[in-house]
Amino acid sequence: PSQISGPTGPMIVVFAGVFASLSGDLSLVFATVILAGLIQILFGVLGFGQYIRLVPYPVVSGFMSGIGCIIIALQLARLFGHEPQGGGTIPALLEVPNAITNPNVEALGIGVLTLGIVFLWPASWGRYLPSPLAALIVGTVVSLSLSNVPVLGTIPTGLPEFIMPSLSNDTVLIVFEAALILAILGAIDSLLTSLVADNMTRTRHRSNRELIGQGVGNVAAGFFGGIPGAGATMRTVVNIRTGGVTKISGMLHSLLLLAVVLILAPLASKIPHAVLAGILVKVGYDIIDLSYLKRAHRGPRFDLALMVMVLSLTVFVDLITAVVAGVVVAAVAFVKQVADTQLAAAAGKNDDSKEGLSDAETALLVECGDRLTYFDLGGPLSFGAAADLGHHVRERISPKQHTSLVLDFSRVPFIDVSAVRAVETIAQDAAHAGKHLYVCGINSAVATNFDGLGASDYLPQKIRFENRLQALTTARDWIFENTSSLDDEQGKSQRGNPAAA
Repeated sequence: PSQISGPTGPMIVVFAGVFASLSGDLSLVFATVILAGLIQILFGVLGFGQYIRLVPYPVVSGFMSGIGCIIIALQLARLFGHEPQGGGTIPALLEVPNAITNPNVEALGIGVLTLGIVFLWPASWGRYLPSPLAALIVGTVVSLSLSNVPVLGTIPTGLPEFIMPSLSNDTVLIVFEAALILAILGAIDSLLTSLVADNMTRTRHRSNRELIGQGVGNVAAGFFGGIPGAGATMRTVVNIRTGGVTKISGMLHSLLLLAVVLILAPLASKIPHAVLAGILVKVGYDIIDLSYLKRAHRGPRFDLALMVMVLSLTVFVDLITAVVAGVVVAAVAFVKQVADTQLAAAAGKNDDSKEGLSDAETALLVECGDRLTYFDLGGPLSFGAAADLGHHVRERISPKQHTSLVLDFSRVPFIDVSAVRAVETIAQDAAHAGKHLYVCGINSAVATNFDGLGASDYLPQKIRFENRLQALTTARDWIFENTSSLDDEQGKSQRGNPAAA
């Protein structure tokens, strides 16, 4: 309810590219906006919004802090009465040295006054008059007595006209491709803003409903010649910081903008850039996740590095790239951690560790000695663990001593294609080395994947058992039934190889 929607930087950049690619044909351009809104509605209906909640905290923290740094960077030159040449963070930062060496003294004075108000305004006063509003009023009134302070200037007025979009067979594919890009970007932008709002208000948004709402808004915007919008992080944060946490704040935001366009444009045109810059510097400062930065060095170094990476990409590249890169890196790191845990469980639960086994099962392992190796795979088998699973099993098996191998799937709830292939490789290696493989505890889901992917050729029903005790008993029986022949083979090998004797 606290989210404020409207044009955002990433959406404007993409929309400008769409406008250029469609040669400025307004009917096609706004047909793209309408179609993008319809696609977002479809995303919401299909439930795609829930997956944004999987974004880890360091990514959200880096994203928030990056937004704060961007806001501050964009306003530094304006505090000194200068306007950055070109859009973006880098041009704004490049303008700062020139602004410092050639300041507009009047604008700088207004900016310093504004900063003083927003940073030093007593919290008890803020209940009656928020510091940003106080700074806006005081700064604007003071600037009226000055003659050389840059102000907002003329604001266009009037209502937009209704536009009926049109498509042809030649343009459908182009429009759909552009609309899909806008829809995906807008969905990511809106849901990331929702995450930021959740973090600030300690609430939980409804992702799918948010997508449907944004889609409806973009459909309406397209019919009236409006550019596509999304959840605006900066405006949402300002809204929350100034106490707007209900749906009414978003409605008032829209009504006030409409009032500015229709009625208050002459008054708004008198607001100095330096006043807005001072207010936004405070907003940017508040967005930066200082609470995490102060203690990040005491936590995992990877999380700190991930946060810094996302922050840097947010500031110097763009928001979407930062988040996508952060999620991908975090996902890869998580898979690595899970794989290491899975492999450690499989490697640790062998014939040297009897924890969790019944007395009968332990007795069977002791009885078989080094002729039997038992592996408890210890949890879900992911593609991350699959790559090294066969290697770990081979490390535990002695070519001369171990004759049987038991793989316990009792604690494996599911298995993916990579893990199926890894188990196939273990079965093939065991067969080629003359080892006897037994498996136990395979549930129906794991069995379905094994059989569906053709692993039944290497894991036939005759070596599958319902529980550990059955598998260990069968392995023990085979070992002792063939003990004499195995000993004879080892004796012949030693007589033929004096070095082994």
